[in-house]
Amino acid sequence: MGLREDLERYREVGEQRRQDLAEFIQYGDLGQSRADEVRIPIKIVDLPEFVYDRRDRGGVGQGQGEQPDVGDPVGQPEPGDGDEKGDPGEEGGEHDYYEMDPDEFARELDEELGLDLEPKGKTVVEEIEGEFTDVARTGPSSTLDFETLFKRGITRKLAMDFDEEYVRAALKVEGWGPEEAFEWARADGIPVSLGWIQSEYDDLPPGERGEWDSIDAMETAVERERAVDRIRREGIDDVPFRRQDERYRYPETIERKERNVVVVNIRDVSGSMREKKRELVERTFTPLDWYLQGKYDTAEFVYVAHDADAWEVDREGFFGIRSGGGTRISSAYELTQEIFEAEYPFSEWNRYVLAAGDSENSSDDTEQRVIPLMEEIDANLHAYVETQPSGEAINATHAEEVKRHFGGSDDVAVAFVNEPGDVIDAIDEILSTEDQ
Repeated sequence: MGLREDLERYREVGEQRRQDLAEFIQYGDLGQSRADEVRIPIKIVDLPEFVYDRRDRGGVGQGQGEQPDVGDPVGQPEPGDGDEKGDPGEEGGEHDYYEMDPDEFARELDEELGLDLEPKGKTVVEEIEGEFTDVARTGPSSTLDFETLFKRGITRKLAMDFDEEYVRAALKVEGWGPEEAFEWARADGIPVSLGWIQSEYDDLPPGERGEWDSIDAMETAVERERAVDRIRREGIDDVPFRRQDERYRYPETIERKERNVVVVNIRDVSGSMREKKRELVERTFTPLDWYLQGKYDTAEFVYVAHDADAWEVDREGFFGIRSGGGTRISSAYELTQEIFEAEYPFSEWNRYVLAAGDSENSSDDTEQRVIPLMEEIDANLHAYVETQPSGEAINATHAEEVKRHFGGSDDVAVAFVNEPGDVIDAIDEILSTEDQ
């Protein structure tokens, strides 16, 4: 095995030691990643190499002065060689990064959580011709469907065919004429015309009329042959094709719809949202952004911060902003509704509204404004994530009110994150609600 193969092998071993995806989401350093690139730490596996002892200065006894006696020290170690103090394992290992795009991240998270989320296409961006599976009554002769034409002709042949000898036998019943034979044939489902019966009756020798005393006697003595049996025995000389039997094949029209999504991330930036709460919001929302970006062809993200009022911010500032104001969550939904109506119609965009905070809200705002707005705003999913590192606060009731009102709704999810270990469960709750 050469050096190049050795390097590849050690790289493979390193990737196998990549940080687990769930562990990375909950406890890893998300700051090394970008919006369109996820960087997961992997442990570097050092390549073997020869290391020379810096204390080695030659053979025993070499140096200045006379030859040393047995037992005399040969020399002293150089400063810094072997005299450092420290416990084994204290130093952190070096790390490289396994890089994946949002598509791969979404696939791995689906596998991790057992999801099967199928994005919905909205805007038709292309129409292509598929297989020639559809048929029409008109079209160019080159697309005439001969198989359908032949089947229709055979079907008509079987429907029109009848046992002529059997019908002629009925004309020999005592006292019967063409009209009696015609009524009997039609009642028995025999597709014969009165004109044909009349012609056969005229050609019948007078001596053969009255051969049977009754129709029952005739039916007992003469066996009726099915049309299909006669065709199998004699074959078909002709098939009665008609213009209305013609069918022309044309290709199925397949519409390719662009799967696009707009995600509005809402965050409470009021004074109560301290550092640990903000970190939990970032740890929950960032993987959701990667996931949805990987699932859809086009993904746009809008970031809305709010205290008592709401305003749009950029991604870089979204997780770090902190305000000293109060809290009115409905202001964020009012702004979201305006943004959707102005730029992202629901007929063309999949829409997600993901909000997070510590569930503290101004009096009656949740019941009187937020919940009605959530019902008005068309979205694939509304989600609220409560972050309370120290446990539930007395006045933190927003999440519970939303959860109680919407119950088991298939387009509203509520999740609770008190520590990083809750993040995966929260993401699972949000995405599995949309998956349903």
